Amino acid sequence: MKTYKQLFSQLNRAALIPFFVIGDPDFDTSLEIVKTAIDSGADILELGIPFSDPIADGPAIQKADIRSMKSGMNMAKALEFIQKIKEYKDIPIGLLMYYNLVFQYGIKKFFGDFHKAGVNSVLVADLSIDDADEITEPALSSGLDTVFMVTPNTKSDRMKLIASKTTGFIYTVSVLGVTGSRNELSNQIDGLIAKLKKITDVPICVGFGISSPEHAVSVAKAGANGVIIGSKIVSFVENNLENKSKMKEDISAFLKQVKSAISDNKS
Repeated sequence: MKTYKQLFSQLNRAALIPFFVIGDPDFDTSLEIVKTAIDSGADILELGIPFSDPIADGPAIQKADIRSMKSGMNMAKALEFIQKIKEYKDIPIGLLMYYNLVFQYGIKKFFGDFHKAGVNSVLVADLSIDDADEITEPALSSGLDTVFMVTPNTKSDRMKLIASKTTGFIYTVSVLGVTGSRNELSNQIDGLIAKLKKITDVPICVGFGISSPEHAVSVAKAGANGVIIGSKIVSFVENNLENKSKMKEDISAFLKQVKSAISDNKS
């Protein structure tokens, strides 16, 4: 299974990391669009398992969660989905989760089962770094990398703590607030990346609000090792529910534009 370390060491540009909610709008269509993303240049996948109260997410991803849950998505089907993706291509996969799903499944069983299916890392969005020990040992003992978030208002001492417990990449939140497409990126992101670069060698991937090739290039130029794009891509699903061909075409065209932009500005 390809690791983050292998991938980041091979790239001389920022990694393209699209986010999808597993099972949005249904299992088969979701599988098709994720495969389309892989074929369009995705380097890493960030996948969400739908949850009823996704507090870190804005309207676009909340609606994707609802569509997925209505289609019958559950943990067993999510495992099957990931296995099918890994059969298609050995691409690193990170999960973005909420703690209740992990806890209800059984913490050790969750990490063991999902690593066996092909997951590289798990980010539990509503788990504070102060409670990270609840997942770090079972994750690492199962062979999974840990991913934690840093935000624009994270203090330096907590950045160091977060970095010390992170083995995969630091998910660096570009703005205060929830996920969602934005017209402009925060002017804080350059300084935030610079701070992190001074205290850790762990890869830094930036998400929240990135919604154009120009945003991706800006983040890459600031030193990010990866660019995570969620709400903008999920919106292509929502806007084309009655036309799945256009859904895939729009996702493919957008990802190719972003990939081309960050490749042209590689280090």
